[in-house]
Amino acid sequence: MLKRNSIFLTLSLILIVVLGLALLCVPKGDLHLFLCDRHTHARDIFYRYYTQVAEWFPYIVCIALLLFRRVGDGVFATACMLGSALTTQLCKHLVNAPRPTTWFATHMPDVTLPTVDGVHMNEWFSFPSGHTTSFFALAFVLCILVTSEKSPITNHKSQIALQIILVFFATLGAYSRIYLSQHFALDVFAGIVVGIGISALFYVLFHHFDNKKWYNYHFF
Repeated sequence: MLKRNSIFLTLSLILIVVLGLALLCVPKGDLHLFLCDRHTHARDIFYRYYTQVAEWFPYIVCIALLLFRRVGDGVFATACMLGSALTTQLCKHLVNAPRPTTWFATHMPDVTLPTVDGVHMNEWFSFPSGHTTSFFALAFVLCILVTSEKSPITNHKSQIALQIILVFFATLGAYSRIYLSQHFALDVFAGIVVGIGISALFYVLFHHFDNKKWYNYHFF
């Protein structure tokens, strides 16, 4: 099954590699300033609201899958979202890394980070980015379901197009965290890895139930 998601995984891997090289070659503060210093009024409004999608939309999708598709799909999606969220929160509290506002105040006090009206600036628990984890976990889950043998979308070109679209929107969500100076690139990097990694792990655990009666049950 994971081979059917090769487009999503390849594009995500390219993003991880590029981000990883940037992290190795560019100092932490300089990289953040380069990535977040492109503010306009329109972008401020867009990213302020788009980043909030990760706070509620993934769980609406899980409920919808649970009720209107196979129960197993809903359980699988919910397990991925909760598993990735719990992993992220555990890492956050173990590391307790400073957010950009706190880090810059200590290491580069002469720098004033661009902010967006209405966005509360968090100070701690930066690593990894929970929003990024949610964006990529949900995107990968949807890719897995879209490319499955029982997917209503059977056209191969349509499946490829959806994988590209899902990577794009997940990446946009990840970038919103840097744009809003809520996270560093390293936090986003880790969020991508956790989101995809936990979802892949749960797929390995759940795909054995694909032909079970309870997995294919429909409420409606």
